[in-house]
Amino acid sequence: MKDFPAAYQASAGSALAVDKAFYKRVTEGTERKLIDSFTIPIRTGRAWTVPAGHVFRIVTVEGPQVGDLNIWNRHNPRERLWASRTRQLQAAHVTTFDRLWSTLPYLRPLATITSDSLKDYGIDEFGGRVHDLLGTRCDPYVNRMLTGEDFDFHCHSNLVRAVASYGLTELDVHDVLNVFQCTGLNRADKYFMRACPAKTGDHLEFFAEIDLLCALSTCPGGDLSVPLWGPDARDPLEVCRPLGIEVYELDKAVLTEWRPPESPAYKGAHGMKLQKPSWEG
Repeated sequence: MKDFPAAYQASAGSALAVDKAFYKRVTEGTERKLIDSFTIPIRTGRAWTVPAGHVFRIVTVEGPQVGDLNIWNRHNPRERLWASRTRQLQAAHVTTFDRLWSTLPYLRPLATITSDSLKDYGIDEFGGRVHDLLGTRCDPYVNRMLTGEDFDFHCHSNLVRAVASYGLTELDVHDVLNVFQCTGLNRADKYFMRACPAKTGDHLEFFAEIDLLCALSTCPGGDLSVPLWGPDARDPLEVCRPLGIEVYELDKAVLTEWRPPESPAYKGAHGMKLQKPSWEG
């Protein structure tokens, strides 16, 4: 199959251009202080906040494990991760220097990936890649539809419980970034999931472009090495592992020239009050 150029391309100085030198300094050339760390047990979820200009890291503390990540503007949860637009502006699988974009009418980077220990995984023999925006979270509605049974520890439910103390509800939980998840599309153009390739100590790290509320579910499918659907499906409990979260404060010197991103200057009229177009004379 021939290759074809991406629809959205970054030209010099455009909103899609990334200051790689700055993000390299964030990871390589500045002091950082650990201000929060915790472990999320298997088949649960937890939410936490990250101030703008700070870094947070997701770590496989005991071996391969998939995590489902949601992100909101800490002060306005209507602004949240827009997975489908991020797929278009960045890629269906993200890595270092890719950015996670927010929903309309805000449309700006919420976070930028600064470090990815799996960045060299590339494309495997089946076309699989890691850190997936193709799919979404597992949920009890699909489970009920396919099995006739209720299960309250899917990622959707874990995220619902995680954000409840922040005043959010099920309606605020949204399409996710599947961290450490290896996925692709097969020859029939159907979504597939492979076993997570992460090892103990692997990480994915993000720079918070604005004040963030984050939530992560440790997927009940664990490392996805056990079939979840079909004739060979069984409970993958033995391949479920916790994930670690670390939040770092950066040396303020590295942030001297950094500014939180602004939304596009579009005035939001949407042509609701149309002026007479020039072609009508």
